Amino acid sequence: MQFLYPVFLWGLLAVVVPIIIHLLQLRRPQRLLFTNTNFIREVELTTIQRRRIQELLVLLLRIFGITFLVLVFAQPFIPARRQARGDRAVQVLLDTSPSMQAKGGGQSSLLQVAITQAQALGKGFSAATHFHLVGQIGGVVTQPAYLSKVIEIAQANNRTTWDGTASRQQLLSESQDKVYIFSDFQKGTSSVNVLQSISPDKEVVLVPQIAKATANIYVDSVWLDDAFVRMHTNIALHIRLRNGGTQVDANCPIKVRLGKQQVAAFKVTIEPGQSYTTVVQVQLASDKQMLGEVLSGDIPVTFDNSFFFALRPTPAIRVLEIGTEPVAQQAYSSESLFTYSFAKEQQVNYNDVRKANLVLLRELTEVNTGLQAALVEFVKQGGSIVVIPSGAAAERGSTSQLLRALGVGNVQWEVSPPALQEVAMPSAGNPFFKDVFGAQARQVVMPQVSPVIRLGRAGTDILRLRDGDSYLAEYSTLGMGHTYVFTAPFTKAYGDFTTQGLFIPVLYRLAMQSYHANQRLAYRLNEPVVSLEVATTTEANRQENAAFRLIRDSSTFVPTQRLRGASLQLEIPSEMNQPGFYNLQLRGKTLTTLAFNIDRSESNLITYSAAELQQQIGPNHPNVHILNADDQVNALANYQAEQNGQALWRYCLLVVLGCLLLEGLVLRFGRPKVLAKPVVAA
Repeated sequence: MQFLYPVFLWGLLAVVVPIIIHLLQLRRPQRLLFTNTNFIREVELTTIQRRRIQELLVLLLRIFGITFLVLVFAQPFIPARRQARGDRAVQVLLDTSPSMQAKGGGQSSLLQVAITQAQALGKGFSAATHFHLVGQIGGVVTQPAYLSKVIEIAQANNRTTWDGTASRQQLLSESQDKVYIFSDFQKGTSSVNVLQSISPDKEVVLVPQIAKATANIYVDSVWLDDAFVRMHTNIALHIRLRNGGTQVDANCPIKVRLGKQQVAAFKVTIEPGQSYTTVVQVQLASDKQMLGEVLSGDIPVTFDNSFFFALRPTPAIRVLEIGTEPVAQQAYSSESLFTYSFAKEQQVNYNDVRKANLVLLRELTEVNTGLQAALVEFVKQGGSIVVIPSGAAAERGSTSQLLRALGVGNVQWEVSPPALQEVAMPSAGNPFFKDVFGAQARQVVMPQVSPVIRLGRAGTDILRLRDGDSYLAEYSTLGMGHTYVFTAPFTKAYGDFTTQGLFIPVLYRLAMQSYHANQRLAYRLNEPVVSLEVATTTEANRQENAAFRLIRDSSTFVPTQRLRGASLQLEIPSEMNQPGFYNLQLRGKTLTTLAFNIDRSESNLITYSAAELQQQIGPNHPNVHILNADDQVNALANYQAEQNGQALWRYCLLVVLGCLLLEGLVLRFGRPKVLAKPVVAA
């Protein structure tokens, strides 16, 4: 047995006070009255032996009472069988992820049950114990502050998962602090492998929170068939729903809203663990971005009943042709999906090159240093270039130098152009020609060309000649962009490709391949990095280091960001954990709106039981303890007593009260009996 405050043991000297009182107490002589009459009086007859026993009992009770009263203040306790090394803070990890909103055994949520257990844990320790709520603001705090912070966790905006970054750092650290983890331990999110890497000197207690069996329908994903979204055109919006619960959900109502209008409503029945995919036809009435929402009506799990997405019309694909005369103008100008412009090779505006999606270099006579540098930078930033060589021998050197700068090597020029060769029919499995020839196979007249260069095998062939040589090849060796190279000029002397039916589909596919959707329909809050393209990257913003901000209602977040040309990468901060629409702003101007949703794995309510956790952890980790969900309150108290010792001051206080009660009983009922005897006068 040990004492928490041994200095109070000096109070045991107070036991001499009742001893001294007992020894110094002198009995006064009793006076017995006699009369010379026959009057009889009552006298008290007390034996000396009985009086001594009574006084000794009172003395012993007072000594015991004072002794145990001193022990109450000294707070004795039985030391723990497992002693912690050093004076460490108790680590408590409360899982506050959205899945903890599921109902527990009663009407309370799992988070409320965990908070109650965490409070009981804190009250079981002494007032001198320090605590640290992992993942919460405040660091190491005292017991009263810990109890207050635990109550406030339910209203706090800071979400913590047991397998998050901060939690992993604490679990894998070499510190010997005790760690108590209150979580539902979802199979979709929890990585029990981290428990196998815990130091053997660290005591970890897992307190699984078991939810009621229920259904939970949520939106797994939404997507479009076509990457090109046009106004006043039916758009097939695919919605995949999934049941992440353990029971079937019958006739769950689903609503789809776009802007302020409801565009679809239906009911679904989904078995546990199964999915259901449907298609909703929607239209964009203007060229502005439209915000949408998919609503599910299942209860009682409601944190994932809303799925947010954003639809915006595809901006026109900008095509820039550089050459002596326009060839692709008629093809691109007849389709509203493209914006076509032409520039002669000596009159190129480099700013137009940076803004374009696709640049066609048609039989240039000379590529100066400035234009070559602009084209190389354009490809590095994700642009696409189509190089159409010239048949003139004087222009080969400039074209070869440009191809080498773009990462296209091993180019061999034909000394004399060979005879016309037929272009081979492209493979139906080539993704470049997806949906080009229609569902039914038909005979296509293929062009005949006379190539002037031979390409190495470093690229990917899109079109080949009958002899197997390349006619159109793709290279992705420079930055994020693509370089496409034709081996024959477009002039009539080198073939009839521009007059055949394959010409326009190939040009369209080249332009479409150059387009990269700069924004997805929806993002997840657990994504570490979000990449998109922004149009406003002016030199003034670069010089002033203006920061992009994500704003939702009154909340403003400034994420870590990297800007390379028009490509912007944002690292989502951990504090940004509320789903909804966020405006991306730069210098107070809204550039676009992003839709963020909860991690889909949070909606999967399948969890590990205590037995499954023990099986996953294995027998080689005796320092990891799992409390059975059937009687977690008693199990937690027993484990706490085992780890931290058994406090005895309560029992000492009961002994003090018992001594006072017994002393009163002895003084009340220990009086001698009164006997009546006659006294006869002489």
